[in-house]
Amino acid sequence: MIGCDCGTCTSTDPRDRRSRASIVIQASDGLAVLVDTTPDLRSQALAHNVRRVDAIVYTHSHADHVMGLDEVRRFNVLQKSAIPCYGDERTLRDLRRIYSYIFEADTPRGGGLPQVVLARVLGEFCVGAATFTPIPLMHGARTILGYRVGSFAYLTDCSAIPETSWPMLTGVRTVILDALRDRPHPTHLSVSQALAIVERLTPQRAYFTHMCHDLRHAATCARLPAGVELAYDGLTFEIAL
Repeated sequence: MIGCDCGTCTSTDPRDRRSRASIVIQASDGLAVLVDTTPDLRSQALAHNVRRVDAIVYTHSHADHVMGLDEVRRFNVLQKSAIPCYGDERTLRDLRRIYSYIFEADTPRGGGLPQVVLARVLGEFCVGAATFTPIPLMHGARTILGYRVGSFAYLTDCSAIPETSWPMLTGVRTVILDALRDRPHPTHLSVSQALAIVERLTPQRAYFTHMCHDLRHAATCARLPAGVELAYDGLTFEIAL
């Protein structure tokens, strides 16, 4: 947090130095799918050696999840191709508005504009060997999307999982789940709410994400049950697609 001297913000533990929530899923065929384009995308790609983005999948259009879209022009250069971007109707509409200079027909095409193709998510879709199942979530009053890929589910920025979405999560073995802080919040899960979802979902492992500085990594992990921990920048693991 800007201007904060709390234990998390002054911590020397690298796991307490958090950039905005995003992941890369690399399938067995080598294709890399980026989930959300955060304002930190450039520094995240440099820090973790991300050299390829074959597709972008959006959860929703809040600033901390879309404001790095301009950075994908470097991947266009490296790959010599446009990049498909998947999202719900509202997210795609917001991208066209926020990044009008990318999508307006009269914008000069030179000067390093990102080359992207928008695709509306209407149901299950594939990117190479990976099949993505959209999972409707509540982010306060707004419905956004989480995603299931094989035995893995990514459920960030949610305050509740609608009952109609639970059957889509049957058999999930690894989950990344929103857990902002201990205190209740109107648009994000608290730690206790996230734990209740883990108890119902019964995955083999769960990682909490989108934490604020209320949650220091080591101290919070020490009080979480077995198989549950806070995610951190640079975390990698394998999933069954």
